Amino acid sequence: MDTVTHDKKYNILVKIAAYSATSAALLLVVIKLYAWFITDASAMLASTTDSLLDLFASLMNVVILRYALAPADNEHRFGHGKAESLAGLVQSAFVMGSALLLVFHGVGRMITPQAIIRSDVGIGVTIVAIIVTLGLVVIQKIVIKKTQSVAISADALHYQSDLILNIGVLLALFLSQGLWKNADGFFTILVGLFLLWGAGKIVWLSIYHLMDHELTEDEQNIITDIVVNHKKTHGLHDLRTRQAGPVKFIQFHLELDDNLSLFEAHAIGELIEKEIEGELSPCEVFIHHDPKSVV
Repeated sequence: MDTVTHDKKYNILVKIAAYSATSAALLLVVIKLYAWFITDASAMLASTTDSLLDLFASLMNVVILRYALAPADNEHRFGHGKAESLAGLVQSAFVMGSALLLVFHGVGRMITPQAIIRSDVGIGVTIVAIIVTLGLVVIQKIVIKKTQSVAISADALHYQSDLILNIGVLLALFLSQGLWKNADGFFTILVGLFLLWGAGKIVWLSIYHLMDHELTEDEQNIITDIVVNHKKTHGLHDLRTRQAGPVKFIQFHLELDDNLSLFEAHAIGELIEKEIEGELSPCEVFIHHDPKSVV
């Protein structure tokens, strides 16, 4: 698959995931707000807050991805891929702040527990939320597998945690019906702590991609094998790689015979470049040609 085709497919997939997440989050916010007003359950408030954060993060992804997917220009010669990682950092900041508020609210509800009314409404809404979230996670997993998008990966962490969160809320609503009066506050605290943990993962993932880390050892081996297996090359040195968003950037010095013409050296480099792009697309390859005697 050539780079242009890959980029188009990447753009379509991440947009599908982003718009699906936004639609699902909006639906969940509406039904959970209704359930919270009816039940006055602290755990339901925690679940609603989490969905509001998800809606904010998903809307941000839609905006950021429009910028991140834009092609390279005169001011950004390496593209805009790192905007995805910046979006992840902003998302994590909001998640952490809201998570701390939930922990404080849960502690207050533990100290002064309150009875939950119409828990049946909360239970029904939570079951619907689990089904909707599960469907969304499946879509996101498919997109992540095909694109390795940082923004969608960060967004998916929210919704994967939502599955566990909603199961916890469901359990809290059941237990609060006379079985354990502190269950509501306890699970609210757990949700807050769980969100803090998830935000920490997003921070790590975003920083990891913002730093110019090397490609994996397997990917570097693919590059080396392509070069050394060409019959007119003598190897390579100073291999440097990095990744920004979905695009990999590869540069190295190609070792060739001293007596090759400039035209022949260029043709060999072009052939090797196409082979590497065929294996590691989307990528950009920069080759410096060196005579063997100079190396």
